Amino acid sequence: MNQLSAKHRPARILTIFGTRPEAIKLFPVVHALAADPRLEPVVCVSAQHRQMLDQVLEIASIVPDHDLDVMKPDQSLDALTAVLLTGLGSVMDEVQPDRVMVQGDTATAMCGALAAYYRKIPVDHVEAGLRSYNIYHPWPEEVNRKIIGSIASLHLAPTETAAGALRKENVDPARVHVTGNTVIDALHWVTARIGEEPALANGLAELEARFAGKRVIGVTSHRRENFGDGMAGIAEAIRTIAQRPDVAVIFPVHLNPNVRKVMNAELAGLDNVALIEPLDYPHFARLLDVAEIMLTDSGGVQEEAPALGKPVLVMRETTERPEGVAAGTAKLVGTDAATIVTEISTLLDDKGAYEAMARAHNPFGDGKASARIVELLANEIGIEA
Repeated sequence: MNQLSAKHRPARILTIFGTRPEAIKLFPVVHALAADPRLEPVVCVSAQHRQMLDQVLEIASIVPDHDLDVMKPDQSLDALTAVLLTGLGSVMDEVQPDRVMVQGDTATAMCGALAAYYRKIPVDHVEAGLRSYNIYHPWPEEVNRKIIGSIASLHLAPTETAAGALRKENVDPARVHVTGNTVIDALHWVTARIGEEPALANGLAELEARFAGKRVIGVTSHRRENFGDGMAGIAEAIRTIAQRPDVAVIFPVHLNPNVRKVMNAELAGLDNVALIEPLDYPHFARLLDVAEIMLTDSGGVQEEAPALGKPVLVMRETTERPEGVAAGTAKLVGTDAATIVTEISTLLDDKGAYEAMARAHNPFGDGKASARIVELLANEIGIEA
């Protein structure tokens, strides 16, 4: 254990992230680190998602200490990995952190962990232990998580299921801690901000007025394994369900051209479908609030929507978040258009089916994960309060 007495400088924690979901799940931890005099957060972003990342940084009032700005159009995974690994390594050489923190399963997180390992810097993995047990679903995220898991010093698992998966892989149980998911911390924080400043999330007012009286279905889709036929199936399902006069679809379309090309070709101009630009975090929280159902292939939405009592239909064949499926808050529906339409119609037409999902217990946390993580870090380093 790296012992650091209270007389010395605060322990320097290099927190690395690059995508919008990572930023959402790590900004509450950065806030908690900054509020603790025992710890010194240094923030490095890769900007794996530039525009969507910046939206979260702005609302969370986080100014990165280092910004790699790595993303290029149609960049291959191996090219992205190479530039991330060397760029993050250079930042570590400059910062000389005591520990490196990464979150989840992105290329940024995996490369951050690997660069730290090459320098023998301990790695703390937030949202550790999620497994689908299929290396191609989600792809490449499943393998990214497993690589990080083989490197991490502290495994900060969001649920007991995730912690159990790590123990089954022979991770030292003393290294595994159940903290809850920081996405619930973030949702509580942004909801409180919107309560204080309603103007932060009033940009959907025009759409809400346009679709008044209709049952809103919120959609997000961006997974690589769904590019091609999967996206076509999703678009077909949305086109079909939008023919119902009682339904409206609000779809913030991901910036990736593999998503945009399909959705614009199939759905643009439909009266009951609003294809809109990606939402900043407050407006996305507002979409979760106004939607009756969330249709998604995202991981984070599987955790966020149940916190607001919204059923989630997951357009994937497997999920590394089985807790939601087990609890009844989420259901796997794949990308077959007919299946998606059937499952949405069931929720719209069967009140009992809807209530069973809406009232199911959210298994992903109580909004106090960040405080637990900070205390675990301080204890690991050996700093007394």
